[in-house]
Amino acid sequence: MAFIPRPSIPTRALAPAALAAMLAAAPASAGTEAFTDRLEFTDGVSMTLGLDLDGLGPHEVEIDDASHLWIARFTIAPGTIFPWHTHPAIVVMGVTEGDFVFVLGEDCLKRSYSAGEALVDPGDRVHTAYNPSDTTETVIVAAYLGAPPGGALTLPVAADEAGALDAQCDLETPHPDAS
Repeated sequence: MAFIPRPSIPTRALAPAALAAMLAAAPASAGTEAFTDRLEFTDGVSMTLGLDLDGLGPHEVEIDDASHLWIARFTIAPGTIFPWHTHPAIVVMGVTEGDFVFVLGEDCLKRSYSAGEALVDPGDRVHTAYNPSDTTETVIVAAYLGAPPGGALTLPVAADEAGALDAQCDLETPHPDAS
């Protein structure tokens, strides 16, 4: 999960190519400590994960090839907000320090989690997340289940979609200007 600290300059001042390069570099971004390389189970693994988020009802995510795993810790600076994105994997997260807010684009509900709580990011739904504190870091440990053996683990949405989601959800996330 790549994240971008809230910049001191407006996000729109970032060149689209520079922002895209930062996102494509995930998960090797500042604040990320990989606990493992991408691991492969020696046996074939598939999974179906059922999730029942408040307000949305049941949702199932099926992974035909869940044989890859990646585990990391993310230290999220105060005020940091992630760009709108999806993942090619299911992400199981535990908040170990601070607070964490997870927002799905389809309902804009700000779901809050505190240290000692866990959540599941189904990966296939457009979402953002942020550290709501102005003073305290948030630390999460995440296991990406079904992570592909190579390539990006965070897939940002197009700038026009990100802009529409920002307006719909009353957020300001980092994204390149639509041209």
